[in-house]
Amino acid sequence: MTLTVEAQAEREGLKTHVGLGLEKLLKDNSRLRGARVGLICNQASVDHGYRHAADLLHEHGEIGLRALFGPQHGIRGDVQDNMIETGHSIDRKTGLPVHSLYSETREPTDAMLEDIDVLVFDMQDVGCRIYTFVYTLANCMRAARRLGKKVIVCDRPNPINGASIAGNILEPEYASFVGQFALPTRHGMTVGELGQMFNEHFGIGCDLEVITMDGWKREFWHDDTDAPWVLPSPNMPTLDSATVFPGTVHFEGTQVSEGRGTTRPFELIGAPYINPEEYADRLNSLGLAGVYFRSCVFQPTFQKHAGVSCGGVQIHVLDRDAFEPWSAGIAMAKLAHDMYPDQFRWKVPPYEYVYDKNPFDVISGTAKIREAFEQGIELEEIIESTREPMAEFKELREAYLLYR
Repeated sequence: MTLTVEAQAEREGLKTHVGLGLEKLLKDNSRLRGARVGLICNQASVDHGYRHAADLLHEHGEIGLRALFGPQHGIRGDVQDNMIETGHSIDRKTGLPVHSLYSETREPTDAMLEDIDVLVFDMQDVGCRIYTFVYTLANCMRAARRLGKKVIVCDRPNPINGASIAGNILEPEYASFVGQFALPTRHGMTVGELGQMFNEHFGIGCDLEVITMDGWKREFWHDDTDAPWVLPSPNMPTLDSATVFPGTVHFEGTQVSEGRGTTRPFELIGAPYINPEEYADRLNSLGLAGVYFRSCVFQPTFQKHAGVSCGGVQIHVLDRDAFEPWSAGIAMAKLAHDMYPDQFRWKVPPYEYVYDKNPFDVISGTAKIREAFEQGIELEEIIESTREPMAEFKELREAYLLYR
């Protein structure tokens, strides 16, 4: 069914208009006038008309765009898995050089920045510490400080809202490219806010400017706004994926499938040895708020258990404001560990260029959660252990919040 113009206008009227940092930067381009510009972007770097930031900057008569910088999964988001590097290339549309920051280097080199005065970062985050794009920002900020360049962050919405925080705080000895700083799993911040925290609290100290959004409020989920959604990475196709991701991403550190190779990554969880009805019943008996675990069988087309039927569950979020993904993900992992002790296995290293630590620990940012599973510690005690550190982080982040 095609919506009438009136019906479409009514539907869009329920959403709040959010002016993106990219759009504000283009409207007032005085910051870039006369500068040699490098853009850190991927396929989700679009304006409300779904026009790409690279094209917009390249076509602008007063902006000298000189190079593009691509993150994990490539500048077009086509590379599926972790630790699959992308090469340097030439952008087919603009003809500009593309420097890969997921290659032999994850930080811009001196040579890459020789012809650059200002780095513009415009990327869609997903609101979880365990996601590499914000650490690409941090690495670019370090390079900029080293070479005396400026960094401009074009802010975008936190898709899973900027009010809710949850999970455990990363411990410094578990820092990696999926977690460089002492943040909770669900941080409740925008990219711009994180950039300010990285720069000031965590001491990067570069010349940083954040172009804030207009109209965004902390309680907004992405679909409360009219901001465009383009999948930021191949296995983050929808807001539903992002909603559960802070919990089910932990399955990347196990041999249980996190649904890669299906149309519902991170929402489908399972393995060939799991009895789906039994697993779903045990999960639902926990009484976790806002969620129902539906038993199912799925067959991944690639990655773990490719071509093999997996028993498990699909996570159906019934009330996303009540649902707490980190607790749900930890509960799911613990139950799989406890129910199937003879078959459950941790993933073996390496994971995101860490060769000497358990991948589950790298993802969690601590060994304590895995050790709690292995020691038989109850779920409630694991969750309770995060309360005090979370309260301390909530107080810390106040100084860096740009929106109320």
